Amino acid sequence: MYIPIASPPTPAPSPQPTFSPFYSNSTTRNTTPPLYHPGILHRSEFSTLASPVSRQQYLVSILHDCSPAELRFISQTITPMLKRDFLTELPSELSLHILAFVDHPRTLARASQVSKRWHDLVSDDWLWKVLCDMYSFRADPEDRSGPKLLEDDQTWDELDKFASHPMDPAFQWLTARERLKLQEHASVSHWGPYTSDGLPQSKTQFSHQEYFRRAYGTMLNLKKGGHLLRSHRMPTPTPGSGVITSVALDTEWIVIGLANSKIHVFSAITGVLSRTLTGHELGVWAVHLVCRGGYWGRGDMDEDESPDNSDRSPDPVVPAALKTALGLDKPRRTRRPTSVQGDHPKSSDVCCTSDGWGQPNSIIISASCDKTLRVWDVKSGHCIYVLRGHSATVRCARVLHNRPIAVTGSRDSTLRVWNIQKGTMLRVLCGHTKSVRCLDICGNKIVSGSYDTTCRIWDVDTGECLQVLRGHRDQIYSVAIDRDLVASGGMDTTVRLWDANTGNCIAQLAGHTALVCQLQLSSTAGLLATGGSDGRVIMFSLRSFSALQRIAAHDSSVTSLQFDANLLITGGNDGRVRVFETQGGGYVRDLSERCESVWKCAYKKGTCAIMCKRNGKTVMEIWTFKPKE
Repeated sequence: MYIPIASPPTPAPSPQPTFSPFYSNSTTRNTTPPLYHPGILHRSEFSTLASPVSRQQYLVSILHDCSPAELRFISQTITPMLKRDFLTELPSELSLHILAFVDHPRTLARASQVSKRWHDLVSDDWLWKVLCDMYSFRADPEDRSGPKLLEDDQTWDELDKFASHPMDPAFQWLTARERLKLQEHASVSHWGPYTSDGLPQSKTQFSHQEYFRRAYGTMLNLKKGGHLLRSHRMPTPTPGSGVITSVALDTEWIVIGLANSKIHVFSAITGVLSRTLTGHELGVWAVHLVCRGGYWGRGDMDEDESPDNSDRSPDPVVPAALKTALGLDKPRRTRRPTSVQGDHPKSSDVCCTSDGWGQPNSIIISASCDKTLRVWDVKSGHCIYVLRGHSATVRCARVLHNRPIAVTGSRDSTLRVWNIQKGTMLRVLCGHTKSVRCLDICGNKIVSGSYDTTCRIWDVDTGECLQVLRGHRDQIYSVAIDRDLVASGGMDTTVRLWDANTGNCIAQLAGHTALVCQLQLSSTAGLLATGGSDGRVIMFSLRSFSALQRIAAHDSSVTSLQFDANLLITGGNDGRVRVFETQGGGYVRDLSERCESVWKCAYKKGTCAIMCKRNGKTVMEIWTFKPKE
């Protein structure tokens, strides 16, 4: 018979020798401390120690008795306890002020991954606005207005007028979806302006964070990156007929004029040749592109009612479809959008484009050796008007921002002002004694440069000659105006700066050894860039009137020049398109492969059009530097 035997009980642990844990050497241990010494106090009474010295003695006594492994454990335990998330504990305003000193976007991107609180702080739109200002990324009204979700740029304000009327269910669903898209594009600053109720105030759909991402990515691609979107070889029946004389570029279209009287229109998005405009009898010398949309910016004179030309021809008959393209069948949108900021008059665009007056289609004007100015509808490719009046080659043309007013200069020594929406001539500007070679516009002021060695400043609304600028000793080939400053350059190799209000010469800038054929003036950046037939590009300061950089950009004449706050792009007859730093003048890279000659080069918002001669053929290259979505 099996009888289970119970296991003996587990013995209790043997008592360990006790000693005071507060002393690290034998001498101290054998010494009986006084009753008031903190080393003999129980640890639970540590919190009752009032004196910081007593508390420190208590902790030191414990640390002296610890082994290296125990000290390492204490260190690993204490280190996380000493960490403080200062951005979380500080007020939001101070946290944003600290983050505003971060000057690299990659650092901000890494900071946003630390915690949700840091992510919310880094996502604040004000912070990215500061970074945009730091990198001189300035958004124009087109960027601020957001995507055009309705055809013909129809505004939601017009829909709100009929909010009380019954709406078709399908259209009601469509408008609700489009409004939701607008809300998704909106960006509300977490710590930005607040209403009187203490709630965040959303005033704009524009996101500085998204805009900075696109602008910064584009700048990096322009420095090293980008790819050829499309390359076009154009047939040239006779030598010289394929020379590209002019270019206009916006975010939708690229327009080029050729010496063979043709105008080619390309898509700036896909690079595809959209259409070819024919009608001129001789070579095209100038093209200008008017962007669709915009608003009506009325001047001092109503162009429709009181022109000062008595021999004005009656308004031509325009088909209904082309009236729509010109915006003649709709009331004028005179309300200035909130996205348009600043009170200064807007200077002309270096890419030969201007803001529209509210018309639904983009418009092209072209000036030719056949003495005519033509107005085209980009969407249909139809010629709307043929404007006659000049008695010689029309050499240059510009259109005012937000007004259907074009100005042309001709070899007949006159300038003419046209209403391209009505197809009528408004006035003739007489004063020059020789060919008008170049012109520029800022607000309602026109500056023209002539072979008679003078520049003239005109009021486009009255036709009055405001100033005659004398000082050049030879023919003038390039002019620019921005606010109250006028720059001019010509055959005498000098560049002159003028006060547009008084007509006085402010400075005479030297440095070129040949014809000054390219100018870009920017009062905002405080810079003037000049390019000459000597291949040199010089950056002048508008504050000190001194040369900041002298760049040996090309081996022969500079044919194109364009800069922003960060980068400078030049093209030359040596067949190169080069990129330099605007501030330091350092070489960055060459765009495209070297060719025989570069006629024109234009860049805008990640799209670059290079018109050149390669292997004896006229080639149009369209490059994109936009970051991938």
